[in-house]
Amino acid sequence: MMRARVAYGGALHEATPAGGGGEANLRLADGRVLAEDQVIWLPPFEVGTVIALGLNYADHARELAFNSQEEPLVFLKGPGTLLGHRGATRRPAEVRFMHYECELAVIIGRRAQRVARAQAMQHVAGYCIANDYAVRDYLENWYRPNMRAKNRDGATVLGPWLVDAGDLKDPANLELRTFVNGQLTQRGNTRDLIFDIPYLIEYLSSFMTLTAGDVILTGTPQGVSNVMPGDEIACEIDGLGRLVNTIVGDAAFGRRGDAKSCASNI
Repeated sequence: MMRARVAYGGALHEATPAGGGGEANLRLADGRVLAEDQVIWLPPFEVGTVIALGLNYADHARELAFNSQEEPLVFLKGPGTLLGHRGATRRPAEVRFMHYECELAVIIGRRAQRVARAQAMQHVAGYCIANDYAVRDYLENWYRPNMRAKNRDGATVLGPWLVDAGDLKDPANLELRTFVNGQLTQRGNTRDLIFDIPYLIEYLSSFMTLTAGDVILTGTPQGVSNVMPGDEIACEIDGLGRLVNTIVGDAAFGRRGDAKSCASNI
């Protein structure tokens, strides 16, 4: 089953695809059918802790001249980073290189503590698409992702649908694609993950308790490129739909750039 969460008419609603499973329209729980641009899309589930993986595809690690790792490169993201389908992500005026990251997001369905690999998938509720933007200018080093690089307001897009785990036949063999203004710029497959989903759940639950609503962003393949205000970014993953958002400049947020904004608030 595919489910979304949207705001419409001053209220929050659960929604499902309408019209044979397509994404042009959605059906609210009360039966009303709406076009996707009539609603405000939210992350499709109540999000708990966001756990992100860096450089979890070998081709992307090579793309950034990073040597292989013995353990996952993991960092956390705050709730302010989250954005829904069709939202706008800010690119600060002074940055030189900001890029998308199309990722498979794994949503935990029940408490997981010291879970063995063989039982790991029993703790997955479902999946969705994530687009986790990064500003490379702010990165300090691979093992300590700078907060400004990877924890930016509105820079982690989730959706549009939450797909139940039982409805996705093989999460270990899903194609990912990213389009910038309609042009294919990124392509990969989850079979190329360095650390796969069962390993990540076993690894993470060995030192932290995972609970329902926690989400694991599993990393992005090679093919990242610089994006600019006005660009439309669309991420696709087999069986999960198409997640779209746009890049906007500082003016849309009433800002003149990070350094100037910070100075004006001191």
